[in-house]
Amino acid sequence: MSEHYIPNRLMTLAYAASIPLMAGYALWLYAMGDYRDLLIPTFMTLLLMSALLMHIGHGVKSYLPRIILLCGTYSAVLGAFYYQPQVSPIWLGLPITAAFLLLPLWAALLVNIGIGPLWWLLPSVSSAPPAIIVGYAALTLLLALPRWEHARRRALLRATDPNDSDCSAYHIDTLKERLHSEFQRAAMLNQQLAVLVLHLPQLDMAEEQFGHRAKTALLGALCGEVNSRCRDHDVLGRADSATFWLVLPDTSESGALLVRERLQRALSQRVLVETGQLEARIAACLPSRTEYFAHYVKRLEARGAALANV
Repeated sequence: MSEHYIPNRLMTLAYAASIPLMAGYALWLYAMGDYRDLLIPTFMTLLLMSALLMHIGHGVKSYLPRIILLCGTYSAVLGAFYYQPQVSPIWLGLPITAAFLLLPLWAALLVNIGIGPLWWLLPSVSSAPPAIIVGYAALTLLLALPRWEHARRRALLRATDPNDSDCSAYHIDTLKERLHSEFQRAAMLNQQLAVLVLHLPQLDMAEEQFGHRAKTALLGALCGEVNSRCRDHDVLGRADSATFWLVLPDTSESGALLVRERLQRALSQRVLVETGQLEARIAACLPSRTEYFAHYVKRLEARGAALANV
């Protein structure tokens, strides 16, 4: 699972919007008679189409279409500066912003710092006033500060408030929204969908007997195993105090059972100081073709209650 999360619908909109924007730019160049400049935007339009298909199909790692979109932005701006020296340096802000939107914080900083000196090799940028350099650095810092502050506050909350230390597990409202999105996608694209219901019977007991530190250790063990053994677009969320849902898009029943066995084996091998060997009860639950979302959610909740009463 990705540390830098952007809502799936927003990313779909970004990929879908980038295609007509890039194609429109290519048509504008054609209309202006700049035929030598057409190669980059035309080729990037095709790549952006493939990025959208990869994003919708979940066939590859989620970061690959993001890299394609980022490369498309950099290539279009770089080509504009190279072939049209009269372009305003203000367009440098577009790839800088795209890097911070599409990449984790430190990756975006490294990309902008590493590529920054290369921009000044271009004729239109090298002749710009020194204030452009200051603006480039200021924009990079301004875009980095909100992300850094958010990460700092989240780390502080996890260190001081164990109730907020759910690692990468989503809250129930966000979880149901993501599940609803995947449910609709599976129905529309005729894909498969599976959900693993996980119950940690030691979770509440650990907090009552050993305190918040033991509870945090249990949550960390669960989230760590899920992060290391599941795909980037798999979604882990907390359904109630000790029950979690692991949403597995484009996963058959046999695939869900394989994931369940891997997680069951891995979690059973985790031994914590306060609680000993970690106990996890896991069940797979798949929607039927004619089932409504509300009924499916009720089945998931019932499955979680059944695991809790075992």
